[in-house]
Amino acid sequence: MPARKELLDVAGREVAVSNPEKIFFPELGLTKLDLVRYYLAVADGALRAVGGRPMALKRYVHGAAGEFFFQKRAPDPRPEWIETVELKFPSGRTAHEIVVRDAAQLAWIVNLGCIDLNPHPVRASDLDHPDELRVDLDPVPGVDWEQILDVALATREVLEDFGLTGWPKTSGSRGFHVYARIEPRWTFPEVRRAAVALAREVERREPHLATSKWWKEERHGVFLDYNQNAKDRTVASGYSVRPTPDGRVSAPLAWDEVPGCDPAAFTITTVPERFTSIGDPWAGIDDAPGSLDALLELSDQHEEAGFADAPWPPQYEKQPNEPRRVQPSKRRGGAPTPEGIVPAPAPGKSSGPTGRRRSTMPLVEIARAATQEEALAGLDRWKERHPEVVPHLEPPDVLVDSMRGRSTTWTRIRVNLQHVPEQDRPEQEPLEVDYDPWAGIDWSKIDPEGIHRPR
Repeated sequence: MPARKELLDVAGREVAVSNPEKIFFPELGLTKLDLVRYYLAVADGALRAVGGRPMALKRYVHGAAGEFFFQKRAPDPRPEWIETVELKFPSGRTAHEIVVRDAAQLAWIVNLGCIDLNPHPVRASDLDHPDELRVDLDPVPGVDWEQILDVALATREVLEDFGLTGWPKTSGSRGFHVYARIEPRWTFPEVRRAAVALAREVERREPHLATSKWWKEERHGVFLDYNQNAKDRTVASGYSVRPTPDGRVSAPLAWDEVPGCDPAAFTITTVPERFTSIGDPWAGIDDAPGSLDALLELSDQHEEAGFADAPWPPQYEKQPNEPRRVQPSKRRGGAPTPEGIVPAPAPGKSSGPTGRRRSTMPLVEIARAATQEEALAGLDRWKERHPEVVPHLEPPDVLVDSMRGRSTTWTRIRVNLQHVPEQDRPEQEPLEVDYDPWAGIDWSKIDPEGIHRPR
């Protein structure tokens, strides 16, 4: 029998919701139709966050408990009232991505299984100049929520000191977001450069709470992820539902709500009533875009003081002033600079007594898995084999990385043995799970945008 559809009249258009009774949040008993109705209830706020922006589709066709995949290109067929814009990538390839401007278009993409919304920080009218600076606060394991909020408040203070207005929201996951509207007159590299300067300034003011260090093994506290401002990176927008069992929402807040706020209070079931009651705390976000001049001047001062560029994600081209893209535990010998950057050896010279890599962090890799659940199960098995190690491990010592694959992500787990007595440190062993996300791919036939095979 053909799948049932629910026809909705939205903004004067008919939107079909396929399989409306399909369970999307099993623990809540909420369906795909419930998800669509949530977004319609908060449409004014959601559209303020994504309106007029190209969007990468992150599709959970089997609901929040299922796997997802990314889709850059707008699907065919699609209604003629679905807008797209052509994005160009460094390889020269292009993709037409969806641009949402009204509630009907919003309902249509949610019907595709888009639980959260992931817009680019640009408007379709100007794809080269972002109008948002995005601060993504990413805590290392073991950091409590109050410390994250303290770093958010410190970020607000730095933004204000450099002429920008911060707009806070929960991420709906472990971290916190602060956005700043900016005039669309700087390029992506310039916006990222300003974000690096901001992260370093917050770290300077709150060295025990915050870090700007890219490599996980060097981090402590809360990481200010400046690389979310690199081109083609997207972040879950305000009012996005996240694929968590309790259906948490990335909820825009007023600053006086931030101290002591509880991220579990903002869910798919509670946010519509909140929106009806108090409106959108971000209603004024577009009223006064700010300038990056002061942060870019701070970046100039950092460069004059000898700071190199901060590391870029692995899928980006090496930048002129970027340090060598090698994690600290695999760097060759050489004295680190204050920024943790190891200078390149002189031409023809060895980087150490033997020319071999000298480990600066005692890391062992545990698993590479298609899902985080499989990777964590491998970690449990490793811990069972090495019970003498477990009491010495601190939360930040377990490094769980979400890695980009072809159209989804996979999980890598490493353990830093720095707190384990040297005589008790196990050697590197065969991986508990050894998943290859690139197996079977014919690279000559693959669109390389966002897909970079590890070397």
